[in-house]
Amino acid sequence: MSRAAAGGSVLLIGNFLSAVSGIPGPSEELAERLAGGGWTVLTASSRRGRSARFADMLWTAWRARRQYRVAQVEVYSGPAFFWAEAVCRVLRGAGKPFVLSLHGGNLPAFATRHEGRVRALLEPAAAVTTPSRFLLEAMRPYRSDLRLIPNPLELSTYPFRARERAEPRLVWLRAFHRIYNPALAAQVVARLTGEFPQVRLTMFGPDRRDGSREETERLGGPVELAGAVPKSRVAASLHQGDIFLNTSNVDNAPVSVVEAMACGLCVVSTDVGGMPYLVENGEQALLVPPNDAAAMAGAVRRVLTEPGLAEKLSRAGRAWAEEFDWSRVLPEWQKLLGSLA
Repeated sequence: MSRAAAGGSVLLIGNFLSAVSGIPGPSEELAERLAGGGWTVLTASSRRGRSARFADMLWTAWRARRQYRVAQVEVYSGPAFFWAEAVCRVLRGAGKPFVLSLHGGNLPAFATRHEGRVRALLEPAAAVTTPSRFLLEAMRPYRSDLRLIPNPLELSTYPFRARERAEPRLVWLRAFHRIYNPALAAQVVARLTGEFPQVRLTMFGPDRRDGSREETERLGGPVELAGAVPKSRVAASLHQGDIFLNTSNVDNAPVSVVEAMACGLCVVSTDVGGMPYLVENGEQALLVPPNDAAAMAGAVRRVLTEPGLAEKLSRAGRAWAEEFDWSRVLPEWQKLLGSLA
């Protein structure tokens, strides 16, 4: 049986920009897994410029219409939402069923401002998925039959080390962008240096050039800005610390948090967006109010001083991360797309 016959044919529409960012997006990894499972996979787009990428999405959806049976389209808020609208018009014109995948912590707020457009986009889709319970609940008023399919990991590439006791080595891993509030991590370290002179923070991530990296750098302290890391080095980078800081002002179901839990780091995160849907406070992570350096420093202090807490968070986080392994998630995608293709 040929590889194409073993699966089906699918077009994945999203940002395929790992060559630029070093971090593959959700559809990029899905494309690789489906192809490995016998599917014929077309993708759009890897073009670097936004306009060129948008044009390539539209052109591929129409030009290649005889080469795929079903499409999957990433949906975010802001300008990317309008890209998805336009692509889905082309798909409908081509008579192709499509699956929408909702992403981004800002999407519910965007939907309240553009209710009619959101309903019009979601209604004709053959299925609508989301990787987080947060979006599942928040977007149900616009489409009642949403399906939860998590953002997956290849768990075998994240070796686990239980933090029976945590050392004051902190790690942060996101893009330097204001919505992720990287400066908060440096402010937390500044509050801990008196009590824990050996505290260190290593921050990994690409610079989105909105001034947030420079702001973080100006705060100084025992903070290393280590730059972006390729996916193959994420686990090794995370293992440089025992405590993972997630400082976001807006969030959905961040893969970086699941990666940290998979490695056994103790997660301290802001209690925003999808985070309380992703983890239970006090079980897999400690959650604190957003943009509150004192509260986050206090949570780190608990991990460092409270007997048994570090090991509890470490082991519970790893157990929860196992639910996100590709071996569990890929069959859900294959079943859904296969039913349409």
